[in-house]
Amino acid sequence: MKHLALFSALAAFAATAQAAPVTYVIDNSHTYPHFTYNHLGFSNQTHKFDKTRGKVVLDRAGKAGSVAVIIDATSVNTGHAVFNEHIQAADFFDTANHPTITFMADKMAFRDDQPVSMVGDLTIKGVTKPVTLAITHFKCQPHPMLKVEACGANASTQIKRSEFNMGKNVPFVSDEVTLTLAIEAVKEQPAQ
Repeated sequence: MKHLALFSALAAFAATAQAAPVTYVIDNSHTYPHFTYNHLGFSNQTHKFDKTRGKVVLDRAGKAGSVAVIIDATSVNTGHAVFNEHIQAADFFDTANHPTITFMADKMAFRDDQPVSMVGDLTIKGVTKPVTLAITHFKCQPHPMLKVEACGANASTQIKRSEFNMGKNVPFVSDEVTLTLAIEAVKEQPAQ
């Protein structure tokens, strides 16, 4: 009877340990939030942000997770310095007053042990709206160079920029903007 109780306790401990959430730190050098919109009907333009930080917490066995993404809006990169300044002005990102864009999610939907979407709050220019990002790609594995566990994903959503007080030039420049997050994150290591 003692052996059965001990086995049950060990099995319960193993299940708990397996279901423990794991925290991953965003790798800025391989994380590229970008946005796409239509310009005057001529073409779809895509621009990115160069500086992103934050954390992802995953409990794949428990089918739960959270995400905190902080984007430096002043790092917007259109490929042209003059246009970078233009869209940081008050009519658009207004980075003098709102230097960051955030996405904070505390709900994830899973298919088996794979997250397929995350629901949270997107804040741009001081305006916060609920959004759902569809996860189109997800993978966790040991990082071949860093020798620690890492995860990567691609996720996207569509918003209306006018809802974030950025409606200048609508409808000539599309109100609809697709936001995409290409993210890689590395398992957080204990402090030394």
